[in-house]
Amino acid sequence: MQAQSEGFGRTIQLFLVDGIPNGLIIASIHGWTGSVVVASQATFDKLRARPEADRSGVYILFGPDPDDPLSMRAYIGEADYVKDRINQSAEERAFWETAVIISTSDETLTKGDIRYLEARLIELASEAGRVKLDNGQSPKPDRRPLPEAGRANMEAFLANLRVILPVVGLDLLKPRPRAISTTERPAKTDTGQKFEIRHKSNVQATAIEEDGEFVVLAGSQALKNAGYVGANSYGELKNELIAQGVLTTIDGAGVYTFARPYVFRSPSAASAVILDRNSNGRREWKVVNSDLTYHEWQEQKTTQEDAAERLMLSPENQSVI
Repeated sequence: MQAQSEGFGRTIQLFLVDGIPNGLIIASIHGWTGSVVVASQATFDKLRARPEADRSGVYILFGPDPDDPLSMRAYIGEADYVKDRINQSAEERAFWETAVIISTSDETLTKGDIRYLEARLIELASEAGRVKLDNGQSPKPDRRPLPEAGRANMEAFLANLRVILPVVGLDLLKPRPRAISTTERPAKTDTGQKFEIRHKSNVQATAIEEDGEFVVLAGSQALKNAGYVGANSYGELKNELIAQGVLTTIDGAGVYTFARPYVFRSPSAASAVILDRNSNGRREWKVVNSDLTYHEWQEQKTTQEDAAERLMLSPENQSVI
């Protein structure tokens, strides 16, 4: 159960149990004994029939938050025999769309291990702030003591879970972008590359790409009832942002304002909401104080990274053993 260094790549193995993309999935990392079995509501019975469900482990129920369609909700639990506990938890909660069982192929997780893992997963998810936890209690890891070696093993186990869970669609452990955690709109920031939209309507919007996520900053503006001909694929999202208070308006103003930062799935989703029409965000967004589009910036960045990698791999930079 050793975690690999963050400086190295990882080989994630995704086994399609049913041979189809929407069936059961078993995810693991090469050389790691841990396994993550992922099911939807349609394949939940198959999940419960798996041998992993008869082992000690931790489980997660994950889905949209019924109180806030812009957010996700999760429940984290543990059991000596996951099968019965996860079934009871699933029957008590209607929000979940994905169920996950976390265990090991060699059945080495002890009661102490899984109780510690549960507490740490709840703690990490709370700190990350990406989901609303449906857990009534938040057990503290220090109240679920393990020997020093045991804690080290479980922290290594968690390091691999941080890699695997986002790959299978659960980002509850990934810290939110730092731009989200501040209520201010700084003129300068070192959290990521800044972009802006320059539009003839004088709408002003600023965004940051941080750790692969595109965040529109608080104070940015969005057009209101622009009247463009044609559908807006993100019209429903925009209406939800208005309903949830992310986009607010001042009486008489012809624009909406972002009351808080918001993470979009893509630059195009962000520009479509801001410009009130379908748009190519890769060309609408430009590097602040530059004519470089997002698309051109990405190409430039890739070229620079490739050049740096070739330099590192050049013979004169290789150590001689």
